[in-house]
Amino acid sequence: MTISNTVPEQFSGYAALEKQGDTFTLEKHSYTPRQFEDDDVDIKITACGICGSDLHVLRAGWGPSKYPAIVGHEIVGRVERAGKNSGHSVGDIVGVGAQCNSCRQCAACKDNNENYCKKAWCATYQGPLKNGEYTQGGYADYYRCPGYFAIKIPEGLDQKVAAPLLCAGVTVFSPLKYYGCGPGKRVGVIGIGGLGHLGIQFAKALGAETFALSTSKSKEEDCKAMGADGVLVTKDAASLLKEYAGTFDLLLGTSFAPDMPFDTLYMPLLKPRGHIIQVGLPEERLPGIQPQAILGKSITGSLIGSPADIKEMFEIAVKHDVKPWIQERPMADAQQAVQGELTPVSIYDDW
Repeated sequence: MTISNTVPEQFSGYAALEKQGDTFTLEKHSYTPRQFEDDDVDIKITACGICGSDLHVLRAGWGPSKYPAIVGHEIVGRVERAGKNSGHSVGDIVGVGAQCNSCRQCAACKDNNENYCKKAWCATYQGPLKNGEYTQGGYADYYRCPGYFAIKIPEGLDQKVAAPLLCAGVTVFSPLKYYGCGPGKRVGVIGIGGLGHLGIQFAKALGAETFALSTSKSKEEDCKAMGADGVLVTKDAASLLKEYAGTFDLLLGTSFAPDMPFDTLYMPLLKPRGHIIQVGLPEERLPGIQPQAILGKSITGSLIGSPADIKEMFEIAVKHDVKPWIQERPMADAQQAVQGELTPVSIYDDW
């Protein structure tokens, strides 16, 4: 094991002490991390993004949450302690996304699909630990996890820019890659927010003709700056279908609303054998879909990405200058920054 200095026995962060509503209260909270093991690293956090998942968990929107809850799973920092089997050295700049462990023995893990492990999937926060406790996240000073899930940040990628790529970035990159996004394909990105603005950039980086689908053209200038070939207004479904019906290979759904027109617009936009990939996960059920709408087409989802996906994504991001559009805030402003993410339409981006 190598160590650069004394890592504190207790880690400190900003936690919700109870279930949150529309007004968030995060308070300073210290906790004792689980025992350090030979494959672990301790990371001194330099940046952590805010993800929509953080808000779902703080408000227990996806089911019961455990409190105190320190969230944050777009973590970047410097390795301060490295176990002998961690694969890292003190001083490495690394990032940890939404997953911090898996069994690494099952068929999914052996096939570089650790993000679909069914035996020992562990979330970066709220994940179960062997000692009966649960993981705490990156709105904090330090983070401890197996080095396997701490991915080195390549040269040429700013640490603050890298942080949102660890969840939002790989959440859109992984399904675009696996469902064949590339030259000769037409891709539509539904919802232009935290996920959507990265979906546009990665679809273009992979070589596809890329359109933004939104309820208005209010973000047209921004979308074109991200590389979009055009912006299609979904509220005018009849006109949209007249020109674009049956022309899209992939639609990436990065946002959600209960009245989204899966049957009447999105499925008809797809070519035969086309796919809708829904990565914006709501707290509600997806709206009902008529069986006829899915004939020759599919709707699926995707869960973050594997360590291999993250490494490949970083390479693409550096090569094609893919960057999230970020605002920087000090960690002490975590509560205000999270509160700023709330809008009158809850936590979803426009669609």
